[in-house]
Amino acid sequence: MSVMLPETMLAIGIKNPGGPEVLVPETRHVPVPDKGQVLIKVAAAGVNRPDILQRKGGYPPPKGASDIPGLEISGEIVAVGDSVARYQVGDLVCALVPGGGYAEYCTVHETNALPVPDGLSLKEAAGIPETFFTVWTNVFDRGALRPDETLLVHGGTSGIGTTAIMLAKAFGSRVITTTGSDEKCRAALHIGADRAINYRSHDFVAETLAFTDGVGAHVILDMVGGDYIARNYAAAARDGRIVQIAFQGGSKVDVDFVPLMVKRLTHTGSTLRPRSVEEKAQIAKALEARVWPLLAQGRCKPIVHATFSLQDASQAHRMMESGSHTGKIILVTE
Repeated sequence: MSVMLPETMLAIGIKNPGGPEVLVPETRHVPVPDKGQVLIKVAAAGVNRPDILQRKGGYPPPKGASDIPGLEISGEIVAVGDSVARYQVGDLVCALVPGGGYAEYCTVHETNALPVPDGLSLKEAAGIPETFFTVWTNVFDRGALRPDETLLVHGGTSGIGTTAIMLAKAFGSRVITTTGSDEKCRAALHIGADRAINYRSHDFVAETLAFTDGVGAHVILDMVGGDYIARNYAAAARDGRIVQIAFQGGSKVDVDFVPLMVKRLTHTGSTLRPRSVEEKAQIAKALEARVWPLLAQGRCKPIVHATFSLQDASQAHRMMESGSHTGKIILVTE
């Protein structure tokens, strides 16, 4: 089976580092799949915070990756490279990509792609890879969250936050989350959080300790950093694990490390984009075994807040930066 492919495609380029207006439609050559890669005709692409950092000039793509932004896509495979074993032309997949997602076509190694879960649309599936890979490797691998433990996740209505809430609850853990408004607290509770804290009006440390009868949170997923680091130590349970995935509040801060020793805390962190194809393949394998059945059963699913056409990527970025969304913002090509 073969598909006639165009030579060129629409893609979103970054004219120069700056605001959302620097995202501009461009004509690019359709990429050719290398050995082990598949070419996907993109139906939808997720918008994520790292895309904004790249647009501002602070998060360059890894060596060899496309300079086109976009880290997660869904669509139909329209060509396969040499040595591709699992997929064939016509298969519907979603994929974690190191770049190139904001385009009509994108290549990815076959091991970093997964079948679209049963019951999910391509638009929903585009909201899975970046957030589900991130939550799995940080909350369940590095954080080792157990069913009898409590997870504190900051930013509970973000794409990462909503995913963390759903997965932690699906595996039997308790979830506390912080959000920036009472309305978002209600949304987080509706998604499944056991306790939602408006960080603008309440002290999340005191609220976390009160909710856990003084024990604290066993795992904390933090993308804020800054003064949250010391506060996370105060909110953590003995032998707790704090997992850092971003520093929206700053990466440099004075911290008293005594609680780290006294409570026997582990403070770790990771990035996803620069990891090797093989490392990402291991995460994909775990997700397919442990999480794909939950998605197929409807026990969790990506929450799509809004969709924009690919050409309107700048509007999607404005919405993400406004913080008004709950869940995922998706670009669609058609």
